[in-house]
Amino acid sequence: MPATVILGAQWGDEGKGKAIDQLSANSTWAVRFQGGNNAGHTVVYGDTTLKLHQIPSGVSALHCSMILGDGMVIDPWVLEEELDRWHKISGERPEGKRLFISERASIILPFHKLYDSADKVVGTTGRGIGPAYRDRIERVGIRFGDIVNIVDDVDYLRNNAERMNRQLNSVGVDSEIEWEKLQKDLRWILERYGDSIKSTGLMIDFALKNGENVLLEGAQGAMLDIDQGTYPFVTSSVTCRANATHGAGIHPGHVEECFGITKAYTTRVGNGPFPSELSLEEGAGMHMAKIGNEFGTTTGRPRRTGWLDIVALKESNRLNGYTGLVLTKLDVLGGLDEIKICIGYEMEGKLLQIMPTTSKELAKCDPIYETHKGFEAMTESEWIEMANESRNNNIGFGALNEDMLNYVRRIEKLAGIPIVSIGVGPDRDASIASVGGPFDISNNKEMF
Repeated sequence: MPATVILGAQWGDEGKGKAIDQLSANSTWAVRFQGGNNAGHTVVYGDTTLKLHQIPSGVSALHCSMILGDGMVIDPWVLEEELDRWHKISGERPEGKRLFISERASIILPFHKLYDSADKVVGTTGRGIGPAYRDRIERVGIRFGDIVNIVDDVDYLRNNAERMNRQLNSVGVDSEIEWEKLQKDLRWILERYGDSIKSTGLMIDFALKNGENVLLEGAQGAMLDIDQGTYPFVTSSVTCRANATHGAGIHPGHVEECFGITKAYTTRVGNGPFPSELSLEEGAGMHMAKIGNEFGTTTGRPRRTGWLDIVALKESNRLNGYTGLVLTKLDVLGGLDEIKICIGYEMEGKLLQIMPTTSKELAKCDPIYETHKGFEAMTESEWIEMANESRNNNIGFGALNEDMLNYVRRIEKLAGIPIVSIGVGPDRDASIASVGGPFDISNNKEMF
């Protein structure tokens, strides 16, 4: 069976966790292929809310095995906190049984977080992601599979600690890494996760050859890609489709479906240009922030809000070749008299239909909008009732009223990508999917 890729199509925070949770019901593996605990995926079912940062969103499907892949940078202490929270909710300890860590994944150490604290420009999460990836590129980082060979090598540990301290000193961080503490940390990681550390690329390859369904789960979004995003206001890894298989340890020929997740509007956390941005103090921007509860899952920082940016979405599609779009948070727009879509930019008198390469140029762009009629606000239970009607009566998007459907179809036409599912609330059941499509949860297996 082919692998399926799930990606953020904007600047992250699009609602990937819910989409992955839905697809994992019919999958046997869920694989995170890049990023670290700078990501935040939220899954809601009933009164239970899971906030995940490193564990794949497929955790709620108890038949689904999970992998933290080759392309990740992993904070072992944060992972333990997540596993403890999951154990408190479910009673399960999945590590070493259905949760596995790649030997090739890099370790985020206390040094990386200290170094990251010096950032004053990009607006990172401060969780050590960038410095851990930098160490990987410089070939001085420590991977999970390396620990057993270096933990008793005192010369190696001394030299590594000295390097770390020189780097901390160079950015004005007044802290010091002791080699004995580094050794102690590595021993703990090996003891805590030794049974979970595996050659996971081989495991995934075998599963695919055995006809199993594999989900490749991205973090952040296409516009935060280190190579293709709004550099330098990006994350430290390749977030796009090209890295999905590479970061999992398999070849790209396995992928058949690639779904992009996009909000019905746009948000962004941190610094960087955002052409369709609105004020958080008034009007539609404040409405989106308040109704959409737009605060980062990982950082708690308020997200900047704006109208849906088709120029950015088309750029995202160029990079990823989406076979379908999942449109999330349509419900948040309820109650607005009019809804706008950014269909182009104006930069110094020139009309643009594509994103400029540099952030300085993008910051000069003013949005060109088309305006659509809004639709009335509904309660969460009313949205879920609409979603249930779409499934029970087998009518899919036919459950939407005319104004909602017109907005959805216009997005589909402008982006040139079929919309396969529409999120109308945070709950797992608050989705309206194309009938018989991959996100039709009518016949999903029972999950946690």
